[in-house]
Amino acid sequence: MSEQTVNEQDLIRYIAEETEIDVQSIERVLKHEQKYMDSAKTNAKGEVEIDSDELVDYIISRPDVKLDELKVESILDAEMDYYMDKGLAGYID
Repeated sequence: MSEQTVNEQDLIRYIAEETEIDVQSIERVLKHEQKYMDSAKTNAKGEVEIDSDELVDYIISRPDVKLDELKVESILDAEMDYYMDKGLAGYID
C-alpha cells in the first residue's frame, strides 16, 4: 500500500454506508485487523502474506467482536474497495 495517509473517519463512514454495520463494530474489526497485521511475519522479500480466512477467524475469535463471519468479511471487503477506489491498493494475481 502507498505511504499516503488515509482519513480514518472517511474510511469508517464509507464502510458503514456500504455495509450498514454500526460504526463501533467497524472500528473494533479494523482495530483487530491492524493488530493481526502488525504481528504478521514478513517473508524473504520483506512482504507480509495474509490469509484472509485466518484473518477473519482471528477477528471473530476476539471476545469483544459480536459479528458473524459474513459481516466481518463485508467490512474487510468494503475496506479493500475503499483503498482500491482511492488508488492505494490492489489485488495481486
